[in-house]
This record gives sequence, C-alpha cells and structure tokens, in this order.
Amino acid sequence: STPSNDNSGIVFIGVAVGAGLFLLVFVTLLVICCRRRKKKSNQKIQYYQPREAKAGGGDQYYNSSMNRQWGVDGVKTTPSPGGGWGTPSPVPPAGAVGGGGGWGAQSSIPGQVLSGEVSSMSSGPQHTPLPPPSPNIGLGVKTGAFTYEELSTATGGFSQANLLGQGGFGYVHKGVLPNGKEIAVKSLKSGSGQGEREFQAEVEIISRVHHRYLVSLVGYCIARQQRMLVYEFLPNKTLEYHLHEKNLPVMDFPTRLRIALGSAKGLAYLHEDCHPRIIHRDIKSANILLDYNFEAKVADFGLAKLSTDNHTHVSTRVMGTFGYLAPEYASSGKLTEKSDVYSFGVMLLELITGKQPVDPTSAMEDSLVDWARPLLTRGLEDGNIGPLVDPGLENNYNQEEMKRMVACAAASIRHSARKRPKMSQIVRTLEGNSSLDDLNEGVKPGHSSIYALGGTTDYSKSSYDADMKKFRELALSSQDMSESNP
Repeated sequence: STPSNDNSGIVFIGVAVGAGLFLLVFVTLLVICCRRRKKKSNQKIQYYQPREAKAGGGDQYYNSSMNRQWGVDGVKTTPSPGGGWGTPSPVPPAGAVGGGGGWGAQSSIPGQVLSGEVSSMSSGPQHTPLPPPSPNIGLGVKTGAFTYEELSTATGGFSQANLLGQGGFGYVHKGVLPNGKEIAVKSLKSGSGQGEREFQAEVEIISRVHHRYLVSLVGYCIARQQRMLVYEFLPNKTLEYHLHEKNLPVMDFPTRLRIALGSAKGLAYLHEDCHPRIIHRDIKSANILLDYNFEAKVADFGLAKLSTDNHTHVSTRVMGTFGYLAPEYASSGKLTEKSDVYSFGVMLLELITGKQPVDPTSAMEDSLVDWARPLLTRGLEDGNIGPLVDPGLENNYNQEEMKRMVACAAASIRHSARKRPKMSQIVRTLEGNSSLDDLNEGVKPGHSSIYALGGTTDYSKSSYDADMKKFRELALSSQDMSESNP
C-alpha cells in the first residue's frame, strides 16, 4: 500500500475515535443533567391549583336539609331565593384573615366530610403567616400530611363559593388537587384540647379504615390550633337530600334497598371488623353520601374523638340528631354500638316511609319512631305493611324485600339496647341470607315486641316515654339557645 493510503486510514480511525469520545462525553453530561433536574423537581413543592368558581354557587351537599328550619347537626339555615338553603358565614381556620369574598376576620375559631356562593377564589391568609407545617407522617398508601397553604389553594382560599356546608364538627369546603381529583376539606372545630400527637394518632386509626361503603380519608393538616381532614368528594349529595328535597324524582325501591344494605355493611365493618372498634355516634341520612352509581358511603365516622366542642355539643347537635338518638342516651349520656343500630333503624324508617325523623311543623310532639311503632307491630303480625310504605313508590316494590327492611327497622329501634340486633345480623337479613328470626337472637320468646311493654323487660315503655320527654326538653332548650345567640 502507498503512504497516502496509510495516512488516510489513520485519519479515519482518529476521526472515529474522536467521534466516539465526543458521543461518550455528551451522553455522560446528559445523564448528569437529567439526574440533577429530576432531583430538583422532586424537591419542588407542588401547590394545588384553585378551581374556577361557578356562577350561582356550589353544590348543596351537607346543607341538604330541605323544607325545615334545621340543617345538619341542628345548625339553623335560611331559605335562599333559589329554593335551596343559604350558606352561613363560616368562621376561618386559625391564621386566616380577611380576603375578598373569602373568610372574614373572626375572633373565635371553629373546631373536620361539604356549597356556597361568593366568587373570589384567592382569599386566604393575607397578613399573619402560618408556621411551617408539621412533619409528614406516614398514614398509609392514600393518606398524608398537607400544609395549610396547599389546602387553601385547593379550596380557593376557603371561599364561600367552595363552601359545601357546616355542622357540629365544623365547616367543609370543596377542593381540587393538581391531578384533578376532587376533595372535601373539613375544618374541625377547636376545643378538643388535643395535642398534635394525639390528633395524629387518631387520624392514623381512621386512615387504616378502608371499605367500599365508607368515605375514604385522603389526608390531614395541622396548623397552629387548627385541625383539618381531607376526604374523597362524592358527587351525588346525601341520602337526606334525595329523600326529602322537593321537586325531585321519587327514589325507586331497588336504590333504597341498595343504600340500606351498603350503609349496613359499612357500619358492620366499623363495629365488628375494626381494631379498635369504631362507634359512629351520628348515624343519619345526612351522613350517608352517594357516589356516581348511588352506592352509599358512610361519612364522619371516627370524628367524636377528634372534635369535642363542649360549648356547642348540646346547642348544635341534639336538635339536628334528635330524631336519631337512642333513648338511653337521655339517661346515661353514653353511646354504644347499639345506639348506632337504633339510629340506623330510624334511617331505615326514612327509606321505607319517605318521612323525616322529626316533623318540623309538629313542635316535635311525635317523632317518626313514635308514629311508626304501632304500624310496625301490626305490619309484622298481619303482614300488611302498606300503611308504612312511602306512597310515592306507588306499590312498585318487592313485597318480601320490603318486609325484611321493615323487620330490620322494628328490631333496630327496640327500647332495650341489648335486644337490638348487631349490624352483621341486619346485613344478613337485608341480603335474604337469614330468616327474620335471626333478628330475635338473644331475645326471649314472647319478649320480641318492639314495644317491650310490661315489667318483665329492662326498659319499659314508661321509662322510654320519660327519656323521650327529656330529649324534647333538651332539644327545645337548645333551639331557644341558638335563637338567642344567632
């Protein structure tokens, strides 16, 4: 070969080696750059983006009590021109002061699962900054700690437009996460005296509860004395809304039965499968939320320990839950699993009859339970349950399935707490997997009457009437208190 050919080969090899080295250096630099960028993005705080306010206000969610004076948990509401209920002016969380159309400055702070009107979505803390958020604590796969700023951004500064409702436990706002997931942020009323560790321990217990028929906890927030809980948002409002709002289609029987069964399964899980067990203490149709398929989800379980407002316990809760509370509560002041069963029985009566637990026009002389007891007794004896059933159904229901609902309601509202069935027994009965006799397990023959009359029982009708009289006096006094302190 000639010298020129040799030189050409050497040049070609040199160029190839140089190109290879350049490519190697380029790839190395690219990898290093990507790693730095990824690390930086992981450290960046992601704030939630506010959702654009809708004209005319938000959903009537927890404020779903229609055509009556009292909303959720006995908080008084006023009719709005649009036919719904006006949302009350909320009290801001700790550190939140005036903003356009959002939270106004207040001297008192309310104590955690939902409809408002004002358009501003940017109001929130404007002056006094909040301290750094508490360290994140692992609360399971789907839960975690949020900062106040994150939740404020998600809810548009806790604006009136995103206010879904208020009750004995606090205010609830709708929010939207960066990924588009809708949430409900519940600001618990202060006054529980719980420290940060105690609150986190209770939240950790709730966060472990995962069930198809229970509302899921997404996370929590601690900011100064303020405590917030973040839940999944359910779009179809509450059972109370669909049963008692005017000008809505009548809920068909299969849907009613499905809601009853789902709620029963959720409660049975809380009572019998959770460790430690959880007593709900506030079962009512306003706490049964409905998803896209009208499947029931029980809300507000586990809140009793997280928020105890001694000043408002009577005035805000007794009136709202008067028709649901078990009679033994008037004498003992204690609530048990069997108290939940009683409340569930009242809710079953709502599903069966379409009536409200307490008629607001009757000055509470007769509750739904008082009205239904004799009809339940006769219906179970002679099989004629027609007088109990919601006329709106127009006899479009399965007779045997309705009888099962009636039997479950009758057993659940027995005067004697110990003679009420467990929720798992109610589930089996509603499913048709057991006979109606299963509801009388532990009840002596001849003593299964829902009235439980006579001196052979541990809770006579006279005792029941006395306790219900106490209830009425307590509820009426709480109404007077709330009217004198609007």
